[in-house]
Amino acid sequence: MEAELLGPPEELKGKDVLEIGAGAAQCARWLAAQGARPVALDLSHRQLQHALRIGTAFPLVQADAGALPFADASFDLACSAYGAMPFVADPVLVLREVRRVLRPGGRFVFSVTHPTRWAFPDEPGPEGLTVSSSYFDRTPYVEQDDDGRAVYVEHHRTLGDRVRDVVAAGLRLVDLVEPEWPDWNTSEWGGWSPLRGNLIPGTAIFVCVRD
Repeated sequence: MEAELLGPPEELKGKDVLEIGAGAAQCARWLAAQGARPVALDLSHRQLQHALRIGTAFPLVQADAGALPFADASFDLACSAYGAMPFVADPVLVLREVRRVLRPGGRFVFSVTHPTRWAFPDEPGPEGLTVSSSYFDRTPYVEQDDDGRAVYVEHHRTLGDRVRDVVAAGLRLVDLVEPEWPDWNTSEWGGWSPLRGNLIPGTAIFVCVRD
């Protein structure tokens, strides 16, 4: 939001914006506060129920990001903050759908875990600074329940894979942002800490345009 990758906040007013993999619709809620007209989409009914409990003044849509239930050229902008893209086996399908529903000149901004992160163990201390697996290993990360059913799947793609996916979908990549760890952030959570954050990028943000 501070980076203004969707454009200056004052220019968002009146824009039709699709948030993909919205979860509790935090981004859509912020967009609405700027005067935009967001639609929050997620595959999970439970996530959308949570968004509804928090309170929304915009549409919530349960749908697959690979089959968006909107007409061509319905939106000025689209965004996805760690939503959908890391969890689909065919990201080009999603990107093509996003391109379809964007108006000419429309922008799609999406973030994923930075691909280099996959080569390092999920540890915030010094042990998390040594490569433990191949960056080029594209085996998905899968969690299963007691019956062996997949309950969480995250797909790894290299930085080059992501760029090629964008191009294959007919979008133009105009920026690739790798946010640096801010000096004010002294927190430690999960596998992240100032130690790791100052050395290893945690996020990659792709800024794409439909010509």
